[in-house]
Amino acid sequence: MLRKFICVEGCSDCCVYRDYYPSIEYGKIGVLILPEEKPKIEAIAVKTDVKIKIIPRLGLGKSKKRTNGPQKIIAYQMMGKNFNGNLCPFLDVENLDRSPHGGFKCRIYEERPLACRAYPVIEENSGGSSSSVALDNKCTFCYKHSTTNAERNGLQREAEALIKIKADMYVDKKTKVWRYATSIGDDENKTKLLPEGWVLQNI
Repeated sequence: MLRKFICVEGCSDCCVYRDYYPSIEYGKIGVLILPEEKPKIEAIAVKTDVKIKIIPRLGLGKSKKRTNGPQKIIAYQMMGKNFNGNLCPFLDVENLDRSPHGGFKCRIYEERPLACRAYPVIEENSGGSSSSVALDNKCTFCYKHSTTNAERNGLQREAEALIKIKADMYVDKKTKVWRYATSIGDDENKTKLLPEGWVLQNI
């Protein structure tokens, strides 16, 4: 039986835990921030007195000014505030006030990034050049009620946010693609991490 997506009571995992991506060597990733979102998020951080760290995530082309790096940055990432990359800086873990489902409140919920609006809808790579929309099985609700059909589960707005992100990330196969290694992770993985900086991808 299909169920409509709702946050599991008391869960804030998607705002707390970050993944290594695309592998441990690249470090933990932050929340995806589109270039047009970056100034807005930075302004909100100043206004709310929240310390944030935004670094590059994806870039295109070959820089004419640098020997190693892209010509254009197409995505940034807001890193978690803990030493291991976890915990969104805008998640209010100090306040006893909770969100309607009982989890910690997002300080910028109405102005949160598009990537947060899209979650738990993600792009699932099926091993070739094709990909499909799916629900993230790391989400507690999705793990319990797994399905690949997001739209039938009341996630139309989330799917539309993902489509917008994908449109902004479209890359011609001839273009050089760069990924930014964060060098952030748990203590047990520190020796496996690449130094922070740009890495040219093979696509």
